[in-house]
Amino acid sequence: MNKTELKNPAYLFEVSWETCNKVGGIHTVIATKALSIEKIFKDSYILVGPDVWRYHEPNPEFTEDLHLFKSWRTKLAREGLRVRVGRWNVAGNPVVVLVDFTTFITQKDKILSSFWEKFHLDSLKGQWDYIEPFLFGYAAGKVIEHFIHYNLSAHRPVIAHFHEWMTGSGLLYLKHAVPRVATLFTTHATVLGRSIAGNGLPLYNAMQQYNPAEAALRFQVEAKQSLESKAAEHADCFTTVSEITAIECERFLGKPVDMVTPNGFESSIIPRGEQYPARRARGRERLLQVARSVSTSVIPDDALIIGISGRYEFKNKGIDVFIEALGRLNRENTGAREVVAFILVPAGYRGVAPGLQHNFEKPYQAVPLASPHLTHELTDPASDLILACLREQQLANDPGDHVKVIFCPCYLSGDDGIFNLSYYDLLVGMDLTVFPSYYEPWGYTPLESLAFRV
Repeated sequence: MNKTELKNPAYLFEVSWETCNKVGGIHTVIATKALSIEKIFKDSYILVGPDVWRYHEPNPEFTEDLHLFKSWRTKLAREGLRVRVGRWNVAGNPVVVLVDFTTFITQKDKILSSFWEKFHLDSLKGQWDYIEPFLFGYAAGKVIEHFIHYNLSAHRPVIAHFHEWMTGSGLLYLKHAVPRVATLFTTHATVLGRSIAGNGLPLYNAMQQYNPAEAALRFQVEAKQSLESKAAEHADCFTTVSEITAIECERFLGKPVDMVTPNGFESSIIPRGEQYPARRARGRERLLQVARSVSTSVIPDDALIIGISGRYEFKNKGIDVFIEALGRLNRENTGAREVVAFILVPAGYRGVAPGLQHNFEKPYQAVPLASPHLTHELTDPASDLILACLREQQLANDPGDHVKVIFCPCYLSGDDGIFNLSYYDLLVGMDLTVFPSYYEPWGYTPLESLAFRV
């Protein structure tokens, strides 16, 4: 297959655990580039993600279309592969295939054994957080294989792009089952890099000191490390998102990247001109309204609003440093303006914090909440690192405190029950964001803030 054919494939598949499933920054990577890609490839660009909303409320990011690839879906279902086809509710509305991988759970031992035989993939110590994405990747590979055989003649070029170790099994499956498919593998951060940094050990200045096999054993990530390295080894094109992560890849995965592909950002979501002041005023008003309802405190309109957001990696994302700084600021109490700090970091939660809706609707009859910090009730508050650090720093949201801290543990997609605005609609209302990351292979959150003039 020559380069011209690869630039004009019959289909381009893009596979990610975060397709229509917001977990971290990769969701932003794919969602914000979809418009540009869809303009080029139209419906020949197909995103593939896990169907993880099947037993819950409808997926707010996905709109099913029963007419898309109808005959193929019927044939697929007869062969035991269950998918939903529709469109992602982001700019460009690209085609999405959501894959139900749970049908393979009973076959997992046989499937894992076959990958050992074909690729020497070490999955022996993989726990459920490995098994689940592994089976998704495997199912995604089979779905792509079936689609190609059903819809295309043998000579038509196809590209399949896989993100992160969680989809590596799909890449490996296609390399064996449909080797004519050109495969790309992008790692946005390495398993070992994240593990080393997350345990507070030196990384960038001490990278050469780590033996990958020994480090994987030490941090009990042998299965993930094996899948990541095998996907990098067998991909036709191996990429990462920054020069600094490319150094990690070569050291920890044993293969230099073919290309560094920095992430982009879809600027159409940024408010412009006359829109900006109104959007900022609305976001700021809602942030203050929620802070007053949670803390049951009087917070002045001119309070300085600070935020941190991202994946719940307590040390890697610098959440510990952020809270310690707030504690010091509160004890010193030297600023003229009061400070309201928002920790917008998803965690396990049950629903809106009891009593908060009442305070939100009737601010003059506010009642103290069980937690003066939480917008949503955590499933396991006793072991939560953020709450523990807030206690340690004596950030109690007392009336006399110079600094108030609000912790929102849910994804802000506009339907959380309290803010009911998206993350971007709240971000624009802040005065300052802080991201003191210890491990940050790319860093979307600070770029988003700058884009929104924060």
